[in-house]
Amino acid sequence: MDRLFVGVDVGTGSARAGVFDEAGTLIASARRPIRIWHADGGMVEQSSDDIWAAVTASVREAVASAGVEAGQIAGLGFDATCSLVVVDPEGRPLPVGPSEDPQRNVIVWMDHRALDQTARINATQHPVLRYVGGALSPEMETPKLLWLKEKRPSVFAGAGHFFDLADYLSWRATGSLQRSVCTLTCKWTYLAHEGRFDPGYFRMIGLGEFADEAFARIGPEVVAIATPLGEGVSAAAAADLGLICGTPVGASLIDAHAGGVGTLGGSRPGVQNAVAASGAAGGELAFIMGTSSCAMALTREPAFVNGVWGPYYDSLLPGQWLLEGGQSAYGAALDALVALHPAREAAKQAADEAGLPLLDFLERRAVTLAGGVATAARLAAALHVVPEFLGNRSPEADPEATAAIAGLTLDAGVDSLVRLFVAGLCGLCYGTRQIVEANRARGVSFGTIVVSGGAARSALLRRILADATGLTVALPATPEPVLLGSAMLGAVASGTYPDLPAAAASMCRIAEEISPDNGPLARFHDAKYAAFLALQTAEREVRRAMAAAD
Repeated sequence: MDRLFVGVDVGTGSARAGVFDEAGTLIASARRPIRIWHADGGMVEQSSDDIWAAVTASVREAVASAGVEAGQIAGLGFDATCSLVVVDPEGRPLPVGPSEDPQRNVIVWMDHRALDQTARINATQHPVLRYVGGALSPEMETPKLLWLKEKRPSVFAGAGHFFDLADYLSWRATGSLQRSVCTLTCKWTYLAHEGRFDPGYFRMIGLGEFADEAFARIGPEVVAIATPLGEGVSAAAAADLGLICGTPVGASLIDAHAGGVGTLGGSRPGVQNAVAASGAAGGELAFIMGTSSCAMALTREPAFVNGVWGPYYDSLLPGQWLLEGGQSAYGAALDALVALHPAREAAKQAADEAGLPLLDFLERRAVTLAGGVATAARLAAALHVVPEFLGNRSPEADPEATAAIAGLTLDAGVDSLVRLFVAGLCGLCYGTRQIVEANRARGVSFGTIVVSGGAARSALLRRILADATGLTVALPATPEPVLLGSAMLGAVASGTYPDLPAAAASMCRIAEEISPDNGPLARFHDAKYAAFLALQTAEREVRRAMAAAD
């Protein structure tokens, strides 16, 4: 049998593990839920010990389900959300919030407790901010670190290490304190093109301690993605994971970036492999749809797009610059929207009777009502949704933006919910269109969106995305491109492939493409997009008016 590789993906609600062969075929996978705490003030917390337990259980089950021996696993890779993990010098968890529970030692990526710190940092207009689209997001780590220093000074002072979650998992597996250039560049303001943190930035924003200690607690050594870490899986971690001690572990990726690596390399007839071509984007946008969304493009030279994160050097593929846009709420926004409707419970009961998840039931009903996938978007002709329940990540970098809906009536039936669901899909796709157009305005254009993540399996969403953006939408062959991206880290760390482009060329394939409708549906979406922009503008104007009234 070919050498096998395990990819581990830690999302917002679960940890997953997948076993892949050298051709990128998924052999088996497993999932475990992760506990999450929500508190007032936009606080969202998790436990690193709970996450590790979910990881180890998932890996053990996936390997067992694959029917292979631990010795056949040649490499391991981790990806995770860009959440902040805080531990003491011995690696014990420290409490990050007012609960005082040390198990709650992870500030989750979506946590918005640091809005004030984010605004103050952005007001400095430090040159470092030029490499995050002009403004930090509260999802990034330096605002969270500043919040900890100001609100939890004893925890901040007593911390031995601050990890991005993906790097924490690598450390837990190997004991290596090396950090990935992906995590530190994209979320910690590491300047990969200069190979350094900027001490002046940290001193200006009030985190001069890190500069004084040579960044020992956040990034003592930064390595390229997929670099073999330490001596591989440690004895303690091997016992937890059920793997062989010394199994190579590749330096980690942020979860969305694993999806980028697992999609941009997809080969298809007549199109040069984007990754094999020295990482050139070739007009492709990797779009990862999960709780939030992430849109990633590669360029040979740095491109500066206001409100789009980056340009980041070496943070997805070697020698390339990454532009990263996204929507702070994607799947989460759709869930929130559906939960608002009075027919939600009736629809859920009907979905259960049909043996379908609720959103799948709504999609099936939408297609039936419309007479096909191609025309289902027209069900939302009179409903317009700006689904910014968690702010606008890109291209406005406005964390205080809120959702807006126009066109509601007293109709409380299930079909009314179906129309709201379709309007939500359209709104999500128009948010993506905004990101595409912001890139295009700066000379970065696309011909194809390569989708991954849970929502990518929706044929209706892929159809609307193609028609709303005017771009071809491609679906990878693997059902788990994010897990595949993580497994590729292990494939490179093991020496099976020399680098990520080579691994992608062998392990990624495109299964299906949808071309946009350039006729009446294009005009329909143009009109709805104009309505989306008008509603979005109205929300901004209302916020400004109310702020002025305070």
